[in-house]
Amino acid sequence: MNKVKKVLMVLVLIAAVFGFIGYDRIKETYSNLHDRFLETYGNLQNRGSSADNAPVIPIFAVNVIPAAEGQILDYLALSGDIIAASTVDAYSDAAGRVSRLYVSVGSRVRRSDPLAAVDPSRPGMEFVPNIVRAPVEGTIVALPAQLGMTVSQAVPIARIAGGAGLEIRLFVSERFISRISLNQPCEITLDAWPGEVFRGSVSELSPTLDTASRTMEIRVNVDNPGARLKPGMFAKVRVITERKENIVKIPVAAVVNRFGEQFVFVIDESDGDVPVARKRNIVQGILIDGVLEVSSGLEPGEELVVRGQTLLEDGSRINVIERLAPLSAN
Repeated sequence: MNKVKKVLMVLVLIAAVFGFIGYDRIKETYSNLHDRFLETYGNLQNRGSSADNAPVIPIFAVNVIPAAEGQILDYLALSGDIIAASTVDAYSDAAGRVSRLYVSVGSRVRRSDPLAAVDPSRPGMEFVPNIVRAPVEGTIVALPAQLGMTVSQAVPIARIAGGAGLEIRLFVSERFISRISLNQPCEITLDAWPGEVFRGSVSELSPTLDTASRTMEIRVNVDNPGARLKPGMFAKVRVITERKENIVKIPVAAVVNRFGEQFVFVIDESDGDVPVARKRNIVQGILIDGVLEVSSGLEPGEELVVRGQTLLEDGSRINVIERLAPLSAN
């Protein structure tokens, strides 16, 4: 039946494009074709079942779902790398050869703990080794200097990530920067921890845009329970730009767009034993991931057709095949 209806609509639209009928007659022509199809379909349903060949109104099989009440979130989907919130490089006060390393990558150090010994001795001259100490408390994330390596005062001995936590570095396109502000909540997912959602918030906004890419850099701090997140991980971030509570929401698949109207079919079981579909115009709000906010036109709990509504008209008789669970409130 869906294919037949699509053919009817295509024929009407083709006629309108080539000027055979005006736009004002499109709805009338479609309605006439639709009624003739329903009459034929009803006769086919009733073939051989009535002695006087009386026409029978067709009954359409549909799936329904109740309109849900809850929240809906609008967001920007971004991605970036996790980095340490602060990193500090440790340098030697004297040039020389690295004669000893006191730490390794991943070691936890406190301020002034020894990191390495650099021997500044020369042929014929012996000096006391210079001890390179940690300038801050944190974790060793890199050791550019290796044992036996000759270093100068410009070569970092070790890189220390401070204890200020982790951040995610993101870049926002110029057309979206009006939707970004400090302290916006974020939902963070990683391939390393599938199915888990970590929380964070926007902590820093760049005052300038990159002229080459037309993007603005932002930083998102991230909660790290159990120290499971590591610098260098790739993260997918949803920056929540708008949150609406106690709204009516439905699957967008339930909405019918016909001749410039947006409406749904609501189940009416008040007349007789066979329920009918009632056309209901709605005002749409934001659409996120296939979930549509209904600003007006529906009440929570009202059942509407979500599948099988293509051929329905106001007052069509229906047979409810399946009642689907409502959308989650969150």
